[in-house]
Amino acid sequence: MSRWEPNARGRLEQAALDLYRERGFEQTTAAQIAERAGLTERTFFRHYADKREVLFGGSQLLEGLFVDTLAGTPDTVAPIDAIASTLEAVAAFFVERHEYARQRQAVITANAELRERELIKLASLSAALADTLRRRGVGEPAASLTAEAGIAVFKVGFERWVADDGGRGLAEFLRESLDELRTVAAGR
Repeated sequence: MSRWEPNARGRLEQAALDLYRERGFEQTTAAQIAERAGLTERTFFRHYADKREVLFGGSQLLEGLFVDTLAGTPDTVAPIDAIASTLEAVAAFFVERHEYARQRQAVITANAELRERELIKLASLSAALADTLRRRGVGEPAASLTAEAGIAVFKVGFERWVADDGGRGLAEFLRESLDELRTVAAGR
């Protein structure tokens, strides 16, 4: 193996996903992932703390996108509309990532430990959004409720999108989920 090759993280992510799908999460080791990627186990641990994190390595990037987009929304925009605008921007992040997201979600769904990690990620994201809304001057409990609602819309829309054949974009599913939430909240 060479000392350095480009895109080590991407290669590790793809190798892990392939192995998790072939063998299962529990039966796959970090060494096997590194070998499949053409890298050393040491390189694996330079990039990821453990084999779970290969699937969640983009969490901080996604959280930053959510928070930065929400923070950049004008303060005059109603909190739920600021979340809606944020969801639209986040959907753009997933363009061209449908198949990867679909495969990743299947691996997560098949493993209780990974489902738990996904829920922790979503809870962290909700807390970050609530903090951002409070900094925008939104009081409690409105900030927490809006953040939780936004994450619920994201989760439901995302799950529907990965279950779809890829013919429609994530943004459409997020809009539909938000419209459903508004209908339910209006009592219709």
